[in-house]
Amino acid sequence: MTPLEAARELLAEFPVVDGHNDLPWALREQVRYDLDARDIATDQSAHLHTDLARLRAGGVGAQYWSVFVRSDLPDAVPATLEQIDCVRQLQARYPQTLAPALTAADMEQARREGRIASLMGAEGGHSIANSLATLRALYALGVRYMTLTHNDNVDWADSATDEPGVGGLSAFGRAVVREMNREGMLVDLSHVAATTMRDALDASEAPVIFSHSSSRAVCDHPRNIPDDVLERLPANGGMAMVTFVPKFVLQAAVDWTAAADENMREHGLHHLATTPEAMKVHRAFEERTPRPVATVSTVADHLDHMREVAGVDHIGIGGDYDGTAFTPDGLSDVSGYPNLIAELLDRGWSRPDLAKLTWQNAVRVLGAAEDVARELQATRAPSNATLAQLDG
Repeated sequence: MTPLEAARELLAEFPVVDGHNDLPWALREQVRYDLDARDIATDQSAHLHTDLARLRAGGVGAQYWSVFVRSDLPDAVPATLEQIDCVRQLQARYPQTLAPALTAADMEQARREGRIASLMGAEGGHSIANSLATLRALYALGVRYMTLTHNDNVDWADSATDEPGVGGLSAFGRAVVREMNREGMLVDLSHVAATTMRDALDASEAPVIFSHSSSRAVCDHPRNIPDDVLERLPANGGMAMVTFVPKFVLQAAVDWTAAADENMREHGLHHLATTPEAMKVHRAFEERTPRPVATVSTVADHLDHMREVAGVDHIGIGGDYDGTAFTPDGLSDVSGYPNLIAELLDRGWSRPDLAKLTWQNAVRVLGAAEDVARELQATRAPSNATLAQLDG
């Protein structure tokens, strides 16, 4: 049996739980949620990284759909609700493939049924507009993690890619973490500053996640995780889900990406845009300035290091498909996960360790968050604290 055949066999039993896919935002940007125009039951390889056939080919068994909205939108809360509605429409449209999932038990039930567990994660604390009641409402609507920031600071937490604001988490930021713990919503530390990571680990009573982040020791980008933070994951019980985005995994791509982003801005486009117009600008820049190319091996280097520092019980996968213009060779879309597993098999990873990486760790972490929530709800009422009360 070849490594690729062995990878596919493993994924048939222990499929991938992917921590972050931006399909809902791509559907908003490309077709304003017209699901007939982007019917993911058909081949969408000309437009998207994701469709149902490629999810199946990639061995995906559970997907956290990001209900991301940009932090500069004036109406982030209703836009987040539109994203949640998009996921619900997808679940209703493709019930034979996508199983709505709210719990670890739901994930396991979907696996037994041969369906893909369909979960949601909000990307950025701006989606709650400084309101703990709004946080609880998102949980009630099915959101099971929230990334504390996106690329910009929020009033109560610092982002990895913004200037320091409150020095990590403010008092209200710690209250947000505590309320997430009480609800059972995973605290996601992708995108946040290292100071925020450390403060959140200090504050959280439940396991945290990094839904799509890689190792800073392997690629020195502020979006990645320092080793001292990875070292704390075993005591916390959380996990770091490696991302595939070349500018976060390949050091040579960091400088190139800065130039490409500036080129987008010069054309009046947001640097994260993936519309057809934006992709034309990207491709023209790439023709003039060939980009450094990440590979499956590049991503595997991060996983090797993260396993060494955090331990195999505390790592996972979060590709960030449909949220990035470029992908590594061999991981061009959601069908590529078997290539990564085959590379890790070639490197000597055992089948039990790979089962933890792909499925078991993510299910355990969500279940642990649920256990903590049950304990906290027995002794702690919902918080109605405000930013003004706690941060002045």
